[in-house]
Amino acid sequence: MPAKKTAAESKEEKNISFETAIARLEEIVRSLENGSAELDKSLEMFEEGAGLVRLCNEKLDKAERRIRMLYKKEDGTYGEKNFDGKDGKEDN
Repeated sequence: MPAKKTAAESKEEKNISFETAIARLEEIVRSLENGSAELDKSLEMFEEGAGLVRLCNEKLDKAERRIRMLYKKEDGTYGEKNFDGKDGKEDN
C-alpha cells in the first residue's frame, strides 16, 4: 500500500499548474493503458491520478468563479454577471 502524502507533498501538488497536472494525467493514463506496470505501481499511479483530477476540478471551479460575462441591458448600457448566470455587480 502506498505511503500517505506528507503535507509538503500535498502543498507541492496544489502548486502545480493546471497544464502540468493534465500532462501528468495523460502520462498516467498511457502507462495504465499499457498494462506493463505491476499491480502496486498501477494502484499508486491510479491514486495519483485521482488526486490530480481533484486538483484540476478545483482549479477549473476557481477559474469559473472568476469569470464574469458582459451583457447588454434594456437601456443599452452594459453590465456584468457571474459566469453561472447569477446577477453580480453591475457596471455601466
